[in-house]
Amino acid sequence: MSLDSVTLYFVATLVAALLGLMLLFFGSQENNPALKWWGTAYLLGAASVALWTLASGTLGEMLSLALNAVGFVACGMVWNAARVFLGRKPNLPGLVFGAITWIGASVALPSLDSAMRLTIGAAIVAIYAALTASELWTERRRAMQKRWPTIVVPIMHGCVLMLPILLGDLLRPHDETFSTSIWVTAFSIELVLYAIGTVFVIFMLVSDRAVTVHKTAASVDPLTGMFNRRGFAEACSRVIEREAKADRPVTVMICDIDYFKSINDRFGHPAGDEILKLFSAVVVNNLRLSDLSGRIGGEEFAALLPCPLDEGVLVAERVREAFEGSGIVCEEGAVDTTVSIGVAGGPAGTQLEVLLAAADTALYQAKRGGRNRVEAAEELPLSLENWRRKTAGLSAPARQNPVTV
Repeated sequence: MSLDSVTLYFVATLVAALLGLMLLFFGSQENNPALKWWGTAYLLGAASVALWTLASGTLGEMLSLALNAVGFVACGMVWNAARVFLGRKPNLPGLVFGAITWIGASVALPSLDSAMRLTIGAAIVAIYAALTASELWTERRRAMQKRWPTIVVPIMHGCVLMLPILLGDLLRPHDETFSTSIWVTAFSIELVLYAIGTVFVIFMLVSDRAVTVHKTAASVDPLTGMFNRRGFAEACSRVIEREAKADRPVTVMICDIDYFKSINDRFGHPAGDEILKLFSAVVVNNLRLSDLSGRIGGEEFAALLPCPLDEGVLVAERVREAFEGSGIVCEEGAVDTTVSIGVAGGPAGTQLEVLLAAADTALYQAKRGGRNRVEAAEELPLSLENWRRKTAGLSAPARQNPVTV
């Protein structure tokens, strides 16, 4: 039993149009430009296929070429939608390149038969599908292991569209109806599956983006862009676990901006916010890429450094000096930019809560000692795991002497 290609194209067009309207609706609701690009592409493609299928016999040559060109523009919009979604600018020349190529080939080579035109058109669409897959592949660093359908779906679509190039030319001498029956039927069925599969991929990407945004909002301080207390604790637990496996010590420092309440009282809360942002920049600029930092309270910041205590003290002193030298002057007068820092270190596997408690004690010693200084707590004792290793005759990190700056 053969399937009516006109009916199949009508079904594909109807599905694409409904999906396009749905994408446009959600794009408007969520103010998402990429969804609007995808929705418009679906509607353009559906309109092009519908008009060409229903009225191709009554349209002139130029109108038929124009309808086909609109379809290729829709394919280019799908590729550009992926670019917009990933934060890139639309490629406008690439958007119309397929349409221009199709019209140019049809005008320059008017003797092309319908099978060859189908092959050229399929090749253009396959190229756009490959470009879409390549855009998504460049984002493999962003947990693309979990997004394999975003790459597989357009690649499979491109492979199906390239079949007439590989098979059509081989079978056409033996079967003149190949391009007008088997391939047209297969393409129309694949078009429906691709339209549905692509929308599934689109909503999977949008959902993943929304989850990432919510996770970021829950773990990042909106004022400074640093980790908040929750995000800092979660990130530190992973680093401490990693360092414990390598039997390396870790150090924590807690920073508290001196006389911050008086800054707010004298200069206002906007000035206080600027001081907080300034200090966060000082911390980030004076830490290594492997170090973690976060704002864990009003004017209180913390950092985790995978290094011994003495190295952590040097880093803390560098932060203190940099903030003191930043000197801000406003209309009301000079703004004091000093900070007190408490530092605590421990052997591999020491829990973050233990390190923070020791660093907090050292911080209050710095406050009582006159502020604008760094105090280091005594090196914490061996963790239970390292104590067991030591009693078993294995090597363990040597206890360091207390350091005070």
